[in-house]
Amino acid sequence: METQKPNAPKAAPEVPALGPAGSLAQLLSGERLRGGRRPRRPRGARRRAVVASVAGAAVLGGVLVCVPWGEERAARPALGPSGRALAAAGAGAPAALPDLAALIGEREAHLRAHPGDAPSWAVLGTAYVERGLRTGDFASYPKAERALRTSLKAAPEGNVDALAGLAALANARHDHRAARTWGERAARLAPKRWATYPVLIDAYRGLGAAKAVGRSLDKLRDLTSGAAVMTWSGLVYRDRGWREDAAAKLADAAALARGPAERAAALHRVGELAWERGEPAESLRYAEAALAADPGHHPSLAAKGRALAALGRTSEALRAYRSALERWPEPVYALELGEVYESLKLMPAARAQYDVLRARVREARRGGVNHEWVLGLFEADHRDAEAAVRRLRAEFERHGSPRNADALGWALHRAGDSEAGLELAEEAMEKGPRSAVFAYHRGMIERELGRYGAARRHLSLALRVHPSFSPLGAPAARRALAALGDPPEGGPAEVYAAPGTEAAKPTKPPRGR
Repeated sequence: METQKPNAPKAAPEVPALGPAGSLAQLLSGERLRGGRRPRRPRGARRRAVVASVAGAAVLGGVLVCVPWGEERAARPALGPSGRALAAAGAGAPAALPDLAALIGEREAHLRAHPGDAPSWAVLGTAYVERGLRTGDFASYPKAERALRTSLKAAPEGNVDALAGLAALANARHDHRAARTWGERAARLAPKRWATYPVLIDAYRGLGAAKAVGRSLDKLRDLTSGAAVMTWSGLVYRDRGWREDAAAKLADAAALARGPAERAAALHRVGELAWERGEPAESLRYAEAALAADPGHHPSLAAKGRALAALGRTSEALRAYRSALERWPEPVYALELGEVYESLKLMPAARAQYDVLRARVREARRGGVNHEWVLGLFEADHRDAEAAVRRLRAEFERHGSPRNADALGWALHRAGDSEAGLELAEEAMEKGPRSAVFAYHRGMIERELGRYGAARRHLSLALRVHPSFSPLGAPAARRALAALGDPPEGGPAEVYAAPGTEAAKPTKPPRGR
């Protein structure tokens, strides 16, 4: 049962599917506002507009790039691939990649003839962001930044679309501070533009700002309804530890998804939640359903590899991971694949994947993408723990999320400062979701510090939450628990005694007590 119910949704156009950093559909289907104000329409007219938004999605997509700004006008695209991309955006769905490519080409050609068209620069920049998110083309991000800043320079006053696009770009680069700055500027200019709030939720989640996340989610639910609102509600509920509520919201979002790309993304999110609950078979089922909808959906390929490895189907797992890496240069996929190889004692193959990880981080950095968290975790476990501390400390100061608190705490422990590491591990578990990895890290740190009762509790919790949470971590947790042994009989002194030692027997209380 949810402890917090969404506000009653108001009539609004359908909401587009949202990626973790926003999307072209957000920009194109967001309410266009000047100076944050809009004349209020009669209630009946608002209801008619909702119906019209579904029937006339192509018109909506075209109008949004044809709104005059300054002296120039953008030409309405023909209803070819570019028009379909805009129609998909207006209807609230991700564009097919070929249509997205056509839209980019059409806007580029248009802007060569009309370089002062600020709205088209904003559309083009956000389309570049979408392409980078969908294909792993990190070179798209500098292009996106140039286009969005050109739009802002051409129309510096009230250019909400460019501000929201820059916020989405910053989230895509994992620069959540910058995303917050751009997103808050957009929200101040147009507080009733619903499409800004998912970008803000993403930024606040990356910063660990739980109260701001809640406020933005409430605002989003006040302004609109639909699959996207369910998706973001589910993700926020997951962060709060409300697993049943999160599962219900994400399942509803998947049921309402339209089109292959949107359906695959929604099914993937449900599968990720199943993985976090320690259900690899269920996670695999959702990954395969997502791939049936969109065979090139690289997050589901990686999720399939993760689930297959947990189920002991290692040959299939390796193939799935390799396919994911071919489609998307994501460093965390290389780290996970390397650890699968290491768990199989195939060290040359593992080292090759760790080299791939470092190369992918360098490549992403050229596009302005921040992968310090992944690189720090790799260094803490496999290379140089002190370098990991320096890297992750800087990252935690920028983005104080529970995930970064856990990573820095683990790196401090690996570097020999377990006391400082424990403080951060406790913070991660207190503020973050219910995570087997968080519990494992905390339990191992407590074991090092001689807090054996707490170590037993958290290592056992990690394995209860997910018995196969990591190809290296789960076996290490089992070995640590075996070394600790069962707690001896007696009171707290016995429970917290070091393994293999005999604690002082408690004295009998005096008579009369």
